[in-house]
Amino acid sequence: MNKTKSVSQAFSSTGPLAKAINGFNPRQAQLDMSLEVEQVIADKETLLVEAGTGTGKTFAYLVPAFLSEQKTIVSTGTKTLQEQLFHKDLPLVKKALGSKLKIALLKGRSNYLCTYRLEENFSSQPHKRRQAGVQLDAAALADLVKVRQWSSHTQSGDLGELTDVAEDSAIFAQVTSTTDNCLGRQCPDYETCYLVKARERAIEADVLVVNHHLFFADLALKDTGFGELIPSAQTIIFDEAHQIPDIATEYFGQSFSSRQLLDLASDCMQQYRTELTDVKQLSKAAEKLQRSAADFRLLFGQNPERGDWRQRLRMTTFKQGFNHVVDDLKFLYEVLKLCVSRTETIDNCFERATQLLNLCDLMQQVDKPGTSLWYETTRRHITLHLTPLSVADKFSEVVSKSDSAWVFTSATLAVDGQFEHFSKQLGLANAKSMLLDSPFDYADQSLLLVPRYLPDAQAHNRAQALVDIAMPLIEASEGRCFMLFTSYRMLNQVAQILTEAIENPLLVQGQMAKRVLLDHFIDQPDSVLLATASFWEGVDVRGNNLTCVIIDKLPFASPDDPLLQAKSADVKSQGKDPFAQIQLPQAVIALKQGVGRLIRDIDDRGVMAICDARLVNRHYGQVFLNSLPDMQRTRELKRAITFLEAINR
Repeated sequence: MNKTKSVSQAFSSTGPLAKAINGFNPRQAQLDMSLEVEQVIADKETLLVEAGTGTGKTFAYLVPAFLSEQKTIVSTGTKTLQEQLFHKDLPLVKKALGSKLKIALLKGRSNYLCTYRLEENFSSQPHKRRQAGVQLDAAALADLVKVRQWSSHTQSGDLGELTDVAEDSAIFAQVTSTTDNCLGRQCPDYETCYLVKARERAIEADVLVVNHHLFFADLALKDTGFGELIPSAQTIIFDEAHQIPDIATEYFGQSFSSRQLLDLASDCMQQYRTELTDVKQLSKAAEKLQRSAADFRLLFGQNPERGDWRQRLRMTTFKQGFNHVVDDLKFLYEVLKLCVSRTETIDNCFERATQLLNLCDLMQQVDKPGTSLWYETTRRHITLHLTPLSVADKFSEVVSKSDSAWVFTSATLAVDGQFEHFSKQLGLANAKSMLLDSPFDYADQSLLLVPRYLPDAQAHNRAQALVDIAMPLIEASEGRCFMLFTSYRMLNQVAQILTEAIENPLLVQGQMAKRVLLDHFIDQPDSVLLATASFWEGVDVRGNNLTCVIIDKLPFASPDDPLLQAKSADVKSQGKDPFAQIQLPQAVIALKQGVGRLIRDIDDRGVMAICDARLVNRHYGQVFLNSLPDMQRTRELKRAITFLEAINR
């Protein structure tokens, strides 16, 4: 039994947390949240909590979860928070409360080494490796050596342990499985599979840490062949819950990518070279599919983009390109049909070809109501998506049927003090809600600058104007500055000018991995970091390492975004205003995330510059301002410079 019986006792000044954690100070907001979570767990209700930075929300939900002694799933938005929860916060709370509950960490399958694919693609027997035909450049070969050495002694198979291999290394795709190519129980390595072991630990655990993508993959039954995790949980807690509507939408839809086609073709080629050398047609069909899939990607621009697939499908070039892919996939399907039962892998390839043909049919249903049909490209691949415009009905059904307690928390859930935007998207109309302010003294610690005389967002001299504002701020803060952008185009223009204009080390997103970029920023105290969307949230730089954040403009989604266009048309057809219902609330949440990078601790101080006059000269600007922390405000650049200089004295 737990020694500690209640939340109030746990958080008291003489309680177990105070004894276990140096410098622990009970906070009223933290206790209020924890008591509410305790009640919701007991009553199996749903709760929405916006808890400002510094509230201590992690302990506020972990303590009642442990005290309830029920099976709990904690889902996070980022791997970083997932790791922090499992390796730091959970053990601390468990020890402080004297709990005997089992804890486990489960990541998505792409995080675990697949020993079968490692051996198939890079056999220790050279003749077999040559037959497999996997081509690697020098960097990937060096990474392979590291993976091989590590694979001989790892206990968990979690590739996150390989800190000296870049996160985007080409080797990972070759040594991990996907839902497509995993052989499941037919795999010869099934008994020793790291993913299977991790899932077994997850099923046995009392408190399980996952991430949102994994949670919804499981919920949407995308990952067949393994038991479901979700129904067994009595309490489900989402941290960084503001991400849930977008992720839920993604998983309740369907998608189909050129990478799946190329992976299938590659696996078929490998089978031809190693096991089915008598089936010449297999090699021919796989090569044809490889060519048509690559040609299909080349029909789109080189730079990553998103667009309306319905529109493209009406154009002859794209229609023909897609038909070539479908025809070549059908040819491969017919060849595979003749090879069924010869090897486990070929049976798996046949199943994948069948599923991909079904997806091809779906991606041509241009008249399907209540959905958006859109595409997105990366430098190498294209993905087609069929996405529901609303997941409210589906998700609310999941919640109401579950007989579980559901807690959604984040520093950014409310818009202008209201939860309606969030609750409507997920169909959580009956949820309880609470809004907890940050304990930080923003009026003393920070200053919000909205500079005067800025040219319009589209003006040709916009980048130079941003640099003219940034330079005196960078000088006054002695570097230690983030510049956050809403587009790569503006980031690159400003980076080009700043390179010549300042002597501070300039760190630009894309030059190196995010984690490495942040390490450099902290190691070089006078540096300036330029970044886009991925740095707007989940980045925690404390103390004097960061004293100035400059945001180029309000983060409204691009009006060309196909999913936004489809949702807007749907809202308009209901006689409502898409700007007020969708674009404005989304932008407010995104801006709150960006602003949240500045003050991370009770002693932090700094200037937040938002270079967008719409904050003060458009009627909706007030909605943004009402949603931000209560900072001092100014339009005078000089005052911001003075504020920064005072920090550095």
